Amino acid sequence: MREKKNHLYVDGQERTLLLHSLVELKNQFIQQGRYTDCVGELIFKVVNAVVKKMKIEYV
Repeated sequence: MREKKNHLYVDGQERTLLLHSLVELKNQFIQQGRYTDCVGELIFKVVNAVVKKMKIEYV
């Protein structure tokens, strides 16, 4: 059975905040001597994610 994919839609500011938070988490893991592979993969996915322009209508 296929795994369900989840999509996350963020704007430019949220993407920047997400990247800063992930880098901070990775730095904390390094200080604690823990593995950082999973956080590194997430950073890679966020940086290389496709940017789509969307029109948002506020009601």
